[in-house]
Amino acid sequence: MKFKSLIVTAAMITTGLAGVASSAMAATQFFPVLPYRTGPYAPNGVPFANGYVDYLKLINAKGGINGIKASFEECETGYATDKGVECYERLKGKDGGATVYQPLSTGITFALTEKAPGDKIPLITSGYGRADSVDGLAFKWNFPLLGTYWTGASVLEQHIKKLSGGSLKGKKIALVYHDSPYGKEPIPMLEELSKQDGFSLQLLPVAHPGIEQKSTWLQIRQSRPDFVFLWGWGVMNSAALKEAVATGYPRDKMYGVWWSGAEPDVKDVGAGAKDYHALTMQDGADANSKIVKDVLAQVYDKGQGTGPKEDVGQVLYMRGLSAAMMAVEGVRRAQERFGKGKVMSGEQVRWGLENLALTQAKLDALGFAGVMRPVSTSCADHMGASWARIRTWDGAKWNITSDWYQADDAVIRPLVRASADKYLAEKKLTRRTPADCQS
Repeated sequence: MKFKSLIVTAAMITTGLAGVASSAMAATQFFPVLPYRTGPYAPNGVPFANGYVDYLKLINAKGGINGIKASFEECETGYATDKGVECYERLKGKDGGATVYQPLSTGITFALTEKAPGDKIPLITSGYGRADSVDGLAFKWNFPLLGTYWTGASVLEQHIKKLSGGSLKGKKIALVYHDSPYGKEPIPMLEELSKQDGFSLQLLPVAHPGIEQKSTWLQIRQSRPDFVFLWGWGVMNSAALKEAVATGYPRDKMYGVWWSGAEPDVKDVGAGAKDYHALTMQDGADANSKIVKDVLAQVYDKGQGTGPKEDVGQVLYMRGLSAAMMAVEGVRRAQERFGKGKVMSGEQVRWGLENLALTQAKLDALGFAGVMRPVSTSCADHMGASWARIRTWDGAKWNITSDWYQADDAVIRPLVRASADKYLAEKKLTRRTPADCQS
């Protein structure tokens, strides 16, 4: 009888320990990753994904988010909207539920904007996605942190206006854009600016994946615009630069959005791309920054790096690091309200992202000194910062060549409000109340 009792007790202890172990294993914050490591956009998608995953590894090496380790799983989208939706559905309930999604595609963002409210999972779309989702009173679950394509267009317009002596009246600007939701996003802003500043706007769509652009650049040679704005991605960017060389369009008159200004875009063109400019958000590619040194020491030196060591510190790698950092800090901010050392739900993380307060002191402590500026969100403002500057390719490397510009809120705000109101009307939704802003 005593022996049987011992067996039962041992079984109970074993079961209890297994439960504790299972609970410990489950106590992770799950970050689904939607990369594209294959296809025509892979050269740009891979370094971003590597930076994103490496930051999660770094967080774990440092003990997690107040003790909670990060878990993650990748699901390849190939930059295709249907695959992105499939990945979202497959991963949203894994490991206790998705923390946040970063689609890295405007098309996927549009699709997931309809799903996120029902599933209560926030979307971070830093530097892409819906420009009107800055309006947190209309888009509760979307966070276009750091900038949208309307802020990018505003900064580019300010820069070339400054170069043109303060006036763009009578100038011609050609927009060479990826013929997708991504490429079309800046058009409303540029059309509004053309009315206000008196420049003409030529719209030149390029079909996926963007390799064939001969007819586009023949039109540019004929129309002779004063400036070309490039809204490309992947192979489209290097193809555009090669055609500019072939048709003799001056590269110093070309300005890319921040997705058209990384190492993969220019390395095959080399010296031919010299003097080409592009926007940069808050993602300084500084190999001497503390965050880069931390990743190398605590991830790569331990043999846990996701990609080539030489990519650490490059433009898109740093953007991936920054994107992951903001997601992690959304969790950390949520823990301040809902409990440190606890796994946060998607709904709790949404509150954290809506109340981000990344001061310069915090960024410096995280290792992002010289990489990012402060970011502060609110219920009404889901972007948190609207600064960008220009970098220029010198034939071998990128160099920062302008001061910081802040997007013109006076122009952007009415467009955001009108677009958000239209969305709410179409979906039969209403703006958030003050009470909801406290939830």
